[in-house]
Formats: sequence, C-alpha cells, structure tokens
Amino acid sequence: MPFQSIDMIAALWFIALSLGYQFVTSCEPLYSRSIASAIQRRRIAWMHEMANRDPRIVDAQLLANLTQGSGFFASTTLIISGALATLMGSGHAVQVSLERLPFVAHSSPVLWEVKLILLMSIFVFAFFKFAWAFRLSHYAAIMIGSCPPRSDNNAAQCDHHACATAQLVGIAASHSTKGLRSFYHAIAAVSWFVHPLLFIGTTSYVIIVLIRRDFFSRALQAVSVMPVGAESGGRDAERHDSQSEAVAACDAKAN
Repeated sequence: MPFQSIDMIAALWFIALSLGYQFVTSCEPLYSRSIASAIQRRRIAWMHEMANRDPRIVDAQLLANLTQGSGFFASTTLIISGALATLMGSGHAVQVSLERLPFVAHSSPVLWEVKLILLMSIFVFAFFKFAWAFRLSHYAAIMIGSCPPRSDNNAAQCDHHACATAQLVGIAASHSTKGLRSFYHAIAAVSWFVHPLLFIGTTSYVIIVLIRRDFFSRALQAVSVMPVGAESGGRDAERHDSQSEAVAACDAKAN
C-alpha cells in the first residue's frame, strides 16, 4: 500500500488542527481576546489620528514599511514553490539520500509525491495571501491619500473614512497573518519527510505556539494597556474619550 495507517492519521491530524485553529480563532468571543483584535483597535485609533493631522507623510511611510514585508514574503514563497516543483520531477535522489538516515521512515514514491504536493500547496496558499495583502496595502495608501482635511463641517465624513481605511488595513493584515501561519504549518509538513509520528508532534507543537502568541503573549499585554494620556485631564482626556468612542463605533460597524 502506498499509504500506511499512521501516515493517514498524521495527514488528517494536520488538516484538522490547521483548518480548525483558523476557524475557531476567527469566531467570537475568541477573536476579541486575540492579539489580532487588539491590534485592529490600534489601527482604528491610528487612522483617526491620521484623519486629524495634515500632512500625512508619517502615515504613508508607516504603511509603506508594513507593505514591504508582504512583498518580501510573496517573493520568497514563489521561489520556494518553484524549487518544490523541481523536486516533483527529480526528487528520487533526494528521497534515497534522506532515507539512508537510520531514523527516517521509508516512503513509497506515491507517498513521497503527496508530501511534496502538501508542502507546495502550503506555500502556494501563502503566496496568494501575501500577494493579496500587498495589493490591499496599495489600496489602503490610496484611502489615506484621499482622506479629506478635517473641519467642523466634515467631521462625520472623516470619521467614516478613517473607519473604512482601518478596516481595509485590517483585512490586509489578516491575509498577511494567514500567510505567516503557513510558514509555521510548512515546518510541521517538513517533519513528515522524517517520520509521521514526528509530523503529529510537530503539528501539535506549532498549534501550541500559535495559541500562546495569539492569546497569551507579552506582546498582547503590551498592546492592550491603557494609552498614554487616558487618565490625564483637559484636552488630552477629551481627546482620548473622543477617540475611544470612535474606536467603539468602528468595532460595532465591523461586527
């Protein structure tokens, strides 16, 4: 048989955990407790600050720096996908060399191809996510540039524009995050070339790492603290209250 039962279990375990984690963490109330939700609230505050200042050179530079990461990873995943496609036709020598090691489980030619296809599929998925995030960042830059100067007559329009821009930046970040998670899952998929039991263990470990970083990390504690000036008086307090109301309004629209 090209597939052993342990390989089938390992593959199903990987699919269940990777897809299940993405589904569960995107649902309320878990999402509201994640670092993604905390950062999105910061993005909303950032875009309201953007709407209040002119010129907006700083905002454009910040967005450009964030965009570079998506472009870099999109190029990286494309190169890796090409390398894996090359192994599809001439990977027998690599398989023979790898299976000479005493702790590597033997795989049939069909199973070896399946492992390569799984790994290639992960990086192709990551490429589409990073490429779309890169494009959405361009759209967000256009939204920043099209935000009208704030005045007493168009305050509501500026707030609506800031909410829409924050939502667009958040969508781009969501796609980029899914692309980054694909690299974690790819590490687990690589371990399948060694042994299916290692594949199961690595998949479980990757999910534990993602859970900790999304819900229990020090970074989450850092971005969840009260902003500076929240407890000060005068204009700072009024400004903070106004911004908090704007953030709550954008959250309500998003939900």
